[in-house]
Order: sequence, then structure tokens, then C-alpha cells
Amino acid sequence: SSVIKFPVLSLIVSGGHTELVLMKAHGHYKLIGETLDDAAGEAFDKIAKLLGLPYPGGPELARLAEKGDPHAYDFPRGMIGSKDFNFSFSGLKTSVLYFFQKIKKGDSRFTIHDPRLADICASVQAAIVDVLVAKTILAEKEYGEKTIAFGGGVSANHLLRDRLLEEVKKQ
Repeated sequence: SSVIKFPVLSLIVSGGHTELVLMKAHGHYKLIGETLDDAAGEAFDKIAKLLGLPYPGGPELARLAEKGDPHAYDFPRGMIGSKDFNFSFSGLKTSVLYFFQKIKKGDSRFTIHDPRLADICASVQAAIVDVLVAKTILAEKEYGEKTIAFGGGVSANHLLRDRLLEEVKKQ
């Protein structure tokens, strides 16, 4: 078992929470960033429902995303350029809603088997993961953590795990 080196930066990302927490020592926590609206997992689930995917939508959206092109559609990355460590995913949800309504209006035959769906899912997942990773790395640079930890249901997302590990190794 490895010994935790302080300070620790924790990314907590689930259906109910998206938070960055600085842990200076056991029992000494400081919330340095949180979502201002929807949590990341909530955004995954709400967007999946909007697209007609079964519940829980996040894992299903991620599964479909594996077959899609994450660069197919340019969805917003809320607050990615802000200098704080807060998150916002409601703009992404609204953007996908309008985009999807436009597609369905133009093509009433659109179903969950449409090949564009995988590209939409991949693009949504990329937008969420980009923000989570960017904010975590920004906080790491600011506070100089010795350890980065992350947990919550969305931590099971393969793209998030891979990208976060990749970016941490670069630092």
C-alpha cells in the first residue's frame, strides 16, 4: 500500500457532485471549486435521456461514444477558460438540446441507431472530460499537489481516467 503524500487534490465527480477539494492533511479539507449548476454525471444522464438512451444514461452515452468521433460536433466547454476552479454544464445540456431538436426536425427518421448518435455522444463526452481535466490540471498547477485523487460514479468513465492520467504525467 502506498502512503498518501499531502497536499492531495481530489476531483469528486458524480451525478450529484462535481467538486475539487484540497486536502492539506487528514481531516483538513478546503473546497476550491464546484459546479455552479448541473454536476457532470447529471449532465451525462440528462443529455442521454434527451437522446433517448436508457437509464442510467451516462454509461450508455460513454459506450456509444467509443464508436463516435469526438471532433464531429463542437459543443461548449463551460467555464474552461475561467481562472477559477468552478464548473458549469448547463450550457452544454442546452446546446445539445437545441442541436438535437434541429436534427430531428430535419430528419424525422432519426433513431438511436442513427450513426450520428455515436458522434454526438463522443462530442458530448469530450466536452465534459475536457472541462474536468482542464480544471483539475489548473488547480494542480496553482496548489502544487503531491497527489491527485478522484472518485464518484463518473470516475469510472474510461476517457476521463485516461485523459487525466495522461495530463498528470505531462506535469
